[in-house]
Amino acid sequence: MKITSVDVIKLTNGRPAVEGTPWNPTVVRINTDEGISGYGEIGLAYGNAEFAQFGMARDFGKLIIGMDPFNNEQIWEKIFRMTFWGMGGGTVIFAAISAIDIALWDIKGKALGVPVYKLLGGKTNDKLRAYASQIQFDWGTKSAALVRPEEYAEAARKAMAEGYTCIKVDPVGFDLKGQWMGWSNYGLLEYDQLKVAVDRVAAIREAGGPGLDIIIELHSLTDTNTAIQLGRELEQFRCFYYEEPVHPLNAGSMKEIASSVKIPVASGERIYSRWGYRPFFEDRSLHIIQPDLGNCGGLTEGKKICDMANVYDCGVQMHICGGPIATAAALQLEAVIPNFVIHEHHAAALLPENIGLCKYDYQPQNGYFEVPELPGIGQELSEAALAQAEIVTVK
Repeated sequence: MKITSVDVIKLTNGRPAVEGTPWNPTVVRINTDEGISGYGEIGLAYGNAEFAQFGMARDFGKLIIGMDPFNNEQIWEKIFRMTFWGMGGGTVIFAAISAIDIALWDIKGKALGVPVYKLLGGKTNDKLRAYASQIQFDWGTKSAALVRPEEYAEAARKAMAEGYTCIKVDPVGFDLKGQWMGWSNYGLLEYDQLKVAVDRVAAIREAGGPGLDIIIELHSLTDTNTAIQLGRELEQFRCFYYEEPVHPLNAGSMKEIASSVKIPVASGERIYSRWGYRPFFEDRSLHIIQPDLGNCGGLTEGKKICDMANVYDCGVQMHICGGPIATAAALQLEAVIPNFVIHEHHAAALLPENIGLCKYDYQPQNGYFEVPELPGIGQELSEAALAQAEIVTVK
């Protein structure tokens, strides 16, 4: 089997969970001389990387024409080591590698007639616990800027009514006018600002009772001082873990926070490859890692990162904030790894426009996912999505 062409596909008929924010899900489809195609999603659907991700996938797609798609390690190494910039890494480099790699695994699974999880080692997890992610934007198909503690409590109740026993919230993102990042969270938090964040989490804890797990998300909007200051105030609420409390590539600051706050520290959506995770493992600055298969290096690299984490007793929560192909790929690896903790389910995955991008709709039932059993990653773009997409083919 040989790779004959690579389609880079910018999807145009989805929408972001938060109105007015960038949303550019981009997918790589690798085609072969045996009529089998594989899909992989670039993990940069949100944020400002619309043209960079598309161009990088085109550049790397040229390099794999004529190669055997079963040789995923060879292809990964070629892009990483032979493109000069590959070894320097970074967000866009690894995101393009990731999508190509996921598509290769999709081809292998389809060619062999098995789901990818069987090729990665088989299941250790039959059901995958999920959490409702980012409830500061409310929960459901319509977003809002939540300000008052009672609004945060109501969002938690909505998620719990659907069977979730865990939620994630950023308690500092919105100021009292409902403006995102409308106030500074650096330096030191003043009493009133600190009280707002604490009151929001307190309301969630009261609404959810002792059985609700609460993940605190900070989006690296805090620095070392303010993360420690806030974390010590939040210890009383038995928080599940403390996500991106500081710059995502600063292992030294993460270590200081981990040593100062009695909440497990998590990060990963902006950490790429084994080399990127290495310092966090070696100094035990992270307790939970959150690799995004769409930008950490794909399934090939993601499995290696998770296995490294297991050596250091780090749990794994895949980061997922993209289209349905990103969800499908994550479920395949989550089924395999013994250090799986929980699956992130973002409000973007609830939207009919995004569900319609693909053929199958994978949603948790009573807070748990089943693992797709279709060959490959178990997901493909819909005809409707392809009809409206911007597609460039590399041959």
